[in-house]
Amino acid sequence: MRKRFVVLAAVFAALWFQGLAAHAASPLPRLKIDPAQTTVSGLSSGGFMANQLGYAYSATFRGVGVFAGGPYMCAGHSYYTACMYNATISSQMLNTMQSDLNNWSDTAIDSKANVAQQKVYLFVGNSDTTVGPNPMNAVQTQYTANGVAAANLDYVKRASTAHTFPTDFDGAGNNSCNSAASPYISNCGYDGAKAALTRFYGTLNARNNAPAAANYVEFDQTAFTGNAGMAHTGWIYVPSECASGAATCRLHVALHGCQQNYATIGDKFIKNTGYTRWADTNRIVVLFPQTRVDNTSHPTSASGTLPNGNGCWDWIGWYGSNFAQRAGSQQAAIKAMVDQIASGGSGSGGGGGGGALPAPTGVTLSAATSSSMTIGWTAVAEATGYNVYRNGSKSNAAPVAATSFTDTGLAAGTSYSWTVAAVDASGVEGAASTPATGTTTGGAAACFTASNYAHVSAGRAYVSMWLAFANGSNQFMGLWNIFATTTLKQTGPGYYVLGSCP
Repeated sequence: MRKRFVVLAAVFAALWFQGLAAHAASPLPRLKIDPAQTTVSGLSSGGFMANQLGYAYSATFRGVGVFAGGPYMCAGHSYYTACMYNATISSQMLNTMQSDLNNWSDTAIDSKANVAQQKVYLFVGNSDTTVGPNPMNAVQTQYTANGVAAANLDYVKRASTAHTFPTDFDGAGNNSCNSAASPYISNCGYDGAKAALTRFYGTLNARNNAPAAANYVEFDQTAFTGNAGMAHTGWIYVPSECASGAATCRLHVALHGCQQNYATIGDKFIKNTGYTRWADTNRIVVLFPQTRVDNTSHPTSASGTLPNGNGCWDWIGWYGSNFAQRAGSQQAAIKAMVDQIASGGSGSGGGGGGGALPAPTGVTLSAATSSSMTIGWTAVAEATGYNVYRNGSKSNAAPVAATSFTDTGLAAGTSYSWTVAAVDASGVEGAASTPATGTTTGGAAACFTASNYAHVSAGRAYVSMWLAFANGSNQFMGLWNIFATTTLKQTGPGYYVLGSCP
């Protein structure tokens, strides 16, 4: 019986990997994008994340939409429940958050002066008890305090609307507008996607209610991050004229909420929210990054030690106290995706970040020590220098003239991700390279030898279709059971590889 089980398991595994090969995710495309028209929006935890991205990368995101989210860094200082459940955000709390914006401006985040130029769209249901109007009122107050004029800010409070993404059409499996239930998308007689995109881009062409299936592309997210809270793949919608390069297009990042990732509700957030219907006829590329459930408990900034069991975007510090800064693991990953998409050609809007020069290639890491790493790359024609970014934050004080740079001041035994961007004679920065990830030497590497079942239970691995994969590296470990034994080596927070300690 045992032998039969092993044979069947082997056959199943072979078929499974054949299926993986047949449906391998594509690389994220490089497109012709106008850098002055990159925007972001999200619902719930995605709304918190959209807000964070808008402040941290204010030079990149020219428009921000928050559907039932909360103010910047609220859970960085208060237990997360004080930032939702219609809690009142006090002026003292807002002053503390503002101190972060003031202190981090031009260092850990882009200049806060950019925020005043953003176009902002805010939405909440009056019946929303999950987040609610009070936290959203604080979002409005925070934007106003940072210079966003009333003419550039829309704030919609919708009656008889619960915690949900509002549409004006019926989608399979959607809940009623006055009910907060999966998939948290509802026909409320109000087109939220249209409202947000109109705030950002002006009057839109009529939507296409049947976007072509071929325009939805599943892409490999592991090229950008090994974050334990992000899925292996994400989705992008590319209108045909954007895919062909016939037009310069705009880029919008749409962020799902908790319990809304692809693994939980399938393609409902991607297809039933209406974003792609408007994108198809208005030269808008829509990026749908994806989270995943992470049942490992992590220390947070102000909420104790918690798992991320609902697959939320990081707005409470699961993956580091810098979660709301440019160096935040999830934020840096999304920014790297944006940079790659925009690296297919310069747009017409001017400004940095849109690929005036192509992304450097051949980025390599070498000469690792316990406190430094050398990054090398291939020269870019017409570049007068290069900027090197570690986990989304610039490491060099002045543009690097050579094609290598030694980054110092690193922590021992820690994983980092670096990207490189070329700078032209006018000082305009081009597109960012594909990230290169490496680990410094030293530190006490931890090894764990246990059954695959035990690894998953301890949060060192995860399960997909009865197969076990190492957290972080995503390396295949074999069947998820008590009979398969594997040694995992931890090389960074939440990052494990197959192997053994010396």
